[in-house]
Amino acid sequence: MKENTSSSGMKHELGLLDGTMLVAGSMIGSGIFIVSADIIRNVGSAGWLIAVWLITGFMTLTAAVSYGELSAMFPKAGGQYVYLKEAYNKLIGFLYGWSFFAVIQTGTIAAVGVAFSKFFAYLWPAVSEDNILFSFNYWGDKTFNFSAAQLVSIILIILLTYINTKGVKGGKIIQTTFTITKLVSLFGLIIFGFIMAKGDVWTANWTNAWDLHNLNKDGSTVNLTMVAGLGAIAASLVGSIFSSDSWNSVTFIAGEMKNPQRNVGLSLFLGTLIVTIIYVAANVMYTSVLPLQEIANAEKDRVAVAASTVIFGNIGTLLIALMIMISTFGCNNGLILAGARVYYTMAKDGLFFKKTGTLNKFSVPEYGLWLQCGLACILCLSGTYGNLLDMISLVVVIFYVLTIIGIYILRVKRPEAPRPYKAFGYPVLPAIYVVMGIAFCVLLLIYKPEYSLPGLIIVLIGIPIYYIAKRNIKEDDEKTELVS
Repeated sequence: MKENTSSSGMKHELGLLDGTMLVAGSMIGSGIFIVSADIIRNVGSAGWLIAVWLITGFMTLTAAVSYGELSAMFPKAGGQYVYLKEAYNKLIGFLYGWSFFAVIQTGTIAAVGVAFSKFFAYLWPAVSEDNILFSFNYWGDKTFNFSAAQLVSIILIILLTYINTKGVKGGKIIQTTFTITKLVSLFGLIIFGFIMAKGDVWTANWTNAWDLHNLNKDGSTVNLTMVAGLGAIAASLVGSIFSSDSWNSVTFIAGEMKNPQRNVGLSLFLGTLIVTIIYVAANVMYTSVLPLQEIANAEKDRVAVAASTVIFGNIGTLLIALMIMISTFGCNNGLILAGARVYYTMAKDGLFFKKTGTLNKFSVPEYGLWLQCGLACILCLSGTYGNLLDMISLVVVIFYVLTIIGIYILRVKRPEAPRPYKAFGYPVLPAIYVVMGIAFCVLLLIYKPEYSLPGLIIVLIGIPIYYIAKRNIKEDDEKTELVS
């Protein structure tokens, strides 16, 4: 029987369940277990904690159903890079792809890998970040430390990369198995949390639930003006948006989906809906078992550990450690699986290393997978990946906004193009997302320039790289003409 293979050589082996599990699994890493502590310190109340997650959920769902139209129009590998290139030009597409490779995807893979190793240390203290395997001085007084946690994270990334070079089937089995496991575990934690809810804690947390103020770790509060309150909400959204990011991973592997015109859009909707429900429910559960001060003061911001200890006793720490290990393992598999497909498509356009545009005997872009692996491992060593992720938050949202504006552009530019699925709520819902996304970016530029300006610099570095790549393509074409 003839193999089900796309024109690019990729095999159509992923169904709707696989796509949905990739979306949900790539979104749920370690953020939901941690970032609520920082959000509470910024906004100071239960109502605004939930509001931040609801705003994030609304933005994510709106973007996901809007991307459904684009995924149906361009059902091939590359996802957002392809959408931006088709709506605007190759430069805008390249700037996204460059940022994606330089820090968005590789930095996320590194951060999730180290999160895995940190919680692995609960079960095996020998792999703790405090266990320094070796160190040396450089530039005079600066010291480089290599910890057991960094070694574990690098081994994890290499292992998952190797598995994904052997074909998409192995990666999808890991993704589906681990995502279902962590979804069941999270629902279990939420249900038991509500069963163990404390009436006095709930009443205290939800009295004056909409007072907006900073909640300091020492218990003091700082009332906020309306303008400062907007800044606090924007700062809070950095954490929740990062925790909800990577939902677009399924668009990168559209070339390997069965019936991509239908299944990519459905996977986006179902995956983001499931995660949004879990995230909001988890935070409501946190406020039912932990006073706000304990959420804000959770050790190393590990809110889920504090909540699980209340729910399950001392064994709760180990349960959460296992949950986060399962969560981050599956999350990293999805990130690794999807990321290399972007470099593959860029290489086909002559805008990335030529070898990343080739497939191995298992019909996967092996060279791109190992290149991604190498940079992610370097970021594990650098110790600065967390800062890079904070810096890139604004850039990620800018590209989301540009992509959704691209729907309007393509409706004018290519009205005749087949659209098996049209953006839900168009033109109103996509417009609301654009307004909210721009507002988030403006507030972040004003109140958190340390998050945004370095991220913009990373994007702008891509401009000269693009023109160098374009010149090389021209020179190659001229040489080919001379030879012929």
